[in-house]
Amino acid sequence: MKEVKAIFQPFMLKPVLEALERVDHLPAATVSEVDGYSVVHPEYTPKPKTKLEMMIPDELVDAVVQAIQTGARTGNPGDGRIFVTDVEATVKIRTGVKGTAD
Repeated sequence: MKEVKAIFQPFMLKPVLEALERVDHLPAATVSEVDGYSVVHPEYTPKPKTKLEMMIPDELVDAVVQAIQTGARTGNPGDGRIFVTDVEATVKIRTGVKGTAD
């Protein structure tokens, strides 16, 4: 299981979600409004960003990354970044079921 985390321009949320709708068997996503701070140009002025987080089966990683990249790309600096990490364990709070992405 993997965690896919993407940080991108807020106005690109709808195109990202539309691209993700085309990925079969996709579990839910969490979306948050966050502030981004540039390290390259340290103005220390917050720039609004959107963060999308998903726990997905390994076999969906390529499709999900491609969908996010397609939906979030404007071609301009600040388009964002996608992170993919291993998930060691998950537990559903309500049921106690372990190890599922849905």
